[in-house]
Amino acid sequence: MTQSNPERRYSPLIILLLVAALVAVVGLWAMDRAGSVTNVTSGDGDSTGNGDTYHWKIVTTWPKNLPGLGAGPENFARLIDEMSGGRLTARVYGAGEIVPAFEVFDAVSQGVADAGHGAAYYWKGKIPASVFFTAVPFGMTAQEMNGWMHYGGGLEVWREAYAPSNVIPLAGGSTGVQMAGWFNREINSVEDIKGLKMRIPGMAGEVFAAAGGTAVRIPGGEIYTSLQTGVIDAVEWVGPYNDRALGLHEVARYYYYPGWHEPGPLLEFIVNKQSMESLPADLQAIVTAAARTVNQDMLDEFTSRNNQALQQLINEHGVQLRRLPDDVLRELWRATEEVMQKLIAEDAMAAKVYASFKTYYDGVREYHHISEQAYINARDTVMDEPAASSTD
Repeated sequence: MTQSNPERRYSPLIILLLVAALVAVVGLWAMDRAGSVTNVTSGDGDSTGNGDTYHWKIVTTWPKNLPGLGAGPENFARLIDEMSGGRLTARVYGAGEIVPAFEVFDAVSQGVADAGHGAAYYWKGKIPASVFFTAVPFGMTAQEMNGWMHYGGGLEVWREAYAPSNVIPLAGGSTGVQMAGWFNREINSVEDIKGLKMRIPGMAGEVFAAAGGTAVRIPGGEIYTSLQTGVIDAVEWVGPYNDRALGLHEVARYYYYPGWHEPGPLLEFIVNKQSMESLPADLQAIVTAAARTVNQDMLDEFTSRNNQALQQLINEHGVQLRRLPDDVLRELWRATEEVMQKLIAEDAMAAKVYASFKTYYDGVREYHHISEQAYINARDTVMDEPAASSTD
């Protein structure tokens, strides 16, 4: 008598149970992901979805409640709520509340959050071309960057660079020309930056290293302690308004200019592609319009508040303002050209973005020689001259 094989008898049952378990796990994952991105509440609207309401999660690279930079995403959330009549709302999370500062891009890409706010050059390890969308050393001013983005093809190549990551970028603010940074020792020559440990991100970090320094990558919420404890010797952050808010004058003596590394840094809103496309057309337009509003508003605020903050730092806190020597700036420019050529030789997308950037840069720089720059030079010349005496 042939005995049945228990192993063969139970194999189909085991397989069915495993398949059922797998289906359940996948279903739970899908439900969880759907709940994490674009919570939708159905209303009584028509088939276009005009009666639905949407709630977004926005993650940022900034400490919660940071003035200036941190106000950008908060203002964006307020605007989309007001402009949509409450149909699109959002909650803003500071760095570390959902994800760490340097994981914001991945969180938006993977659908953990609907949108994010930060600086594109933080992602240069993933997307080398991203440095162009924040700032490159000796590059364009905020006015020039905005022109390139919205009328010079910059936004198009930016979206092309981010498309494989399931992310849609939008210009999200600017600080204007930044300060060169805070230093615990004077910089009198190129030799003084050799071996100096400085928190300086993006392409500027590579340039600083090529010039002999040591670039350190640290999120904004950690730079005060890092400078205070000697982990770093210097730090660039933003400018007087935001630097004062972080208390950097308490842990460094010398404040240097000009901001060779970030002459017009552009910040970004990044939106998960599915989150954007799930919105009806009018709400998509509101997202775009709100980002454009915040982009200009942030620059207006920094322009207005930086000088007042600088005067307080000098007059009330004894900060010593210094200009970087010309030989240091020349060495940083030499290193910039070296790093740039290496970047565009190694990455095809970076080369494509650079071509767009350089074409616009050359044209606008030539025009600004006889417009913006010429006017500022003329203004300084006439206003610094003694007033002519009048005769009867």
